[in-house]
Amino acid sequence: LQHAEFILNSRGVKLFTYRWVPNGEPLALIFLCHGYAMECSMSMKGTATRLVEAGYAVYGIDYEGHGKSSGLQAYVRSFDNVVDDCSDYFTSICEMPENRGTQRFLLGESMGGAVALLLHRKKPTFWDGAVLVAPMCKISDKMKPPAIFVSLLGTVSRMFPTWRVVPTQDIVNIAIKTPERREEVRCNPFCYKGRPRLKTAHELLMASLDVEKNLHQVALPFIVVHGGDDIVTDPSVSQLLYESAASRDKTMKLYPGMWHGLTSGEPPESIDLVFSDIITWLNARAMGRLAMLEMEAKSGHDIRFMR
Repeated sequence: LQHAEFILNSRGVKLFTYRWVPNGEPLALIFLCHGYAMECSMSMKGTATRLVEAGYAVYGIDYEGHGKSSGLQAYVRSFDNVVDDCSDYFTSICEMPENRGTQRFLLGESMGGAVALLLHRKKPTFWDGAVLVAPMCKISDKMKPPAIFVSLLGTVSRMFPTWRVVPTQDIVNIAIKTPERREEVRCNPFCYKGRPRLKTAHELLMASLDVEKNLHQVALPFIVVHGGDDIVTDPSVSQLLYESAASRDKTMKLYPGMWHGLTSGEPPESIDLVFSDIITWLNARAMGRLAMLEMEAKSGHDIRFMR
């Protein structure tokens, strides 16, 4: 079952949300955090479909200025606003009577990986785990604009925040390996293909530096998956996240030869491998929790029976 809905955020901006739910009781709830210039209902549909087929309920939101949400296209006025909007919407879903007690996981791709880590920082004990797909813990040096531009970015972005002048490579070409998927993204009117806006570039850079500096604060269970040949986000920083995080339950999967678009931009057999690892990780935690609850319920019933 699929359902689209527009909601108003705390600033009165109309945001687009989408949900995919399985028949019957879900194993857990999964909340999608999409990448920069992307959206949830079309570009992450493949991810959602696989997760629903595995028994999970999946919820997505288009950030302000992204996809079908209101706001100037691909304009990130404040990264904190993005995190707050996701937190408010995701929390509202978790607090529905039918969802209370159901496990909740984040799944963030690229910039969405940074959003997921900042959601965890905002509510350190709220989330049961996170799937981080090529997370933006650091923008690759190959993707950064020239050093002189970076040094001026803060000042210039305050003066001309919406200007689309940031020099960068064509991300579609270097993130997505398969030509068919590249064409699909290029034809998706809700995916932004222009140059980054000055304020957006500054916000993304500051967020990635903040996340990189605080990797040791990450304490929730997580799996991080990254392509070995990714030149959009840096796989070595995902390795650093794995080594630095305070989490006791953490997994790292590096895929040699794969690019940035792990869940949709690789050949089918590679995508199958990535999802096999992700769903195996989720199942181990979701089913483990369900088994524990069943044992507790049975134990309680046995005690009442003995009395």
